[in-house]
Amino acid sequence: MIQTIPYIEVGVLFAEKIHFRLNGTFRAGSKAYEGEYCVYREKEKYWLQGAEGVQEIALPVVFAPDDYVARDFDLTEVVIGIQFHWERKETQKFRGELKIIDEGEHLTAVNRLPLEDYLVSVISSEMKATASLEFLKAHAVISRSWLLAQQEKARQLAGPYCSCRQNDREYIRWYDREDHAHFDVCADDHCQRYQGISKAYTPVVLEAVRSTCGEVLTYHSKICDARFFKCCGGATERFENTWEPVVHPYLDKITDAETPLDTGDLSEEGVARKWILSAPEAFCNTSDAKVLGEVLNDYDLETQDFFRWQVRYTASELSALVREKTGFDFGTVTEIVPLERGVSGRLIRVRIVGTRKTLEIGKELLIRKAFSPTHLYSSAFVVDKEGEDFVFHGAGWGHGVGLCQIGAAVMGARGYSYRQILRHYFKDSEISQLYS
Repeated sequence: MIQTIPYIEVGVLFAEKIHFRLNGTFRAGSKAYEGEYCVYREKEKYWLQGAEGVQEIALPVVFAPDDYVARDFDLTEVVIGIQFHWERKETQKFRGELKIIDEGEHLTAVNRLPLEDYLVSVISSEMKATASLEFLKAHAVISRSWLLAQQEKARQLAGPYCSCRQNDREYIRWYDREDHAHFDVCADDHCQRYQGISKAYTPVVLEAVRSTCGEVLTYHSKICDARFFKCCGGATERFENTWEPVVHPYLDKITDAETPLDTGDLSEEGVARKWILSAPEAFCNTSDAKVLGEVLNDYDLETQDFFRWQVRYTASELSALVREKTGFDFGTVTEIVPLERGVSGRLIRVRIVGTRKTLEIGKELLIRKAFSPTHLYSSAFVVDKEGEDFVFHGAGWGHGVGLCQIGAAVMGARGYSYRQILRHYFKDSEISQLYS
């Protein structure tokens, strides 16, 4: 058991210039700072600009508060929902240390703070802080488990990590924690949402984190890589079909209902089509405005019809989009051929056929990126030709691995305990006390 609550580092802002305000006294080395500042790189040197003028500094630099509880800092123009359809900029407030590093292409603002304080923000950022206590407790456990599993994974990674396979015939790639080398996790949907103390904390959020302090999901005594997403569409996916080819038995297919649904083999094309074009009874098949209003933040509520959805493109629109998003000139796209589906019906590989080029692409996030200005809601879709148009009929919102947030919220609203919720989504896992 860990004796003390661990600290973590979160990459929050990536920009050529980092603008921030220190609300109270912070120290960097032997100097005290307070007020508005900007750190930037010019002529291979680093500069700190503030009310007292401009001074050269060395990076990395750490601004540490003289009082953790009473002091905080603001970061301006923090991008949230990066490359998703709700992308926007916010000014956000944080507790803890501000660390600024140079990652080559940009400077990065990193927040260092205790893990349990980080979780309070995650729970408030991933969904509304007014959600049910049992759902929030379940999310606190999986968010804590996921982060600690990523730290362990980072310690075990030795040498270069390959997450891409590309040749003349195929382009296969997945996106995961290994994209971050200089901090534990980022603050956006790529990892898990963390928006500092900007979001409204409530007593129920604090209780959810406090009452589960140090609790993690384990499988055979190892901390689970506990993934989550918005809506499974009725069935969840296996880890290895979305990320690296590693089998986690607790991240397997489940159907999102009290009584298991008879889906058939969704890796088969005909079965997947029938499933995607249907609307099965499932926890996450809900239009309950009260539940959705508790789970989804305001910008998430802009997303409509997430359980089943439809997108339409003309051939010219789709061809231009695919060229822009993949970097390959297919000419006019004439066909999108499903090649491999996972156990939830999500596409793992597709073939794009064009007048100039044919290429197989995967995995699920690359597929979602290829056919949308931002991301398709999920890769569980079928494509029909209607005249000159391509019509995508899809199911669910997100990668589909692990906990379905909307389904879990419905379970919480119906009186399920957080332990029941976790047992439902993570097969044969256990809750273990790592620290207290």
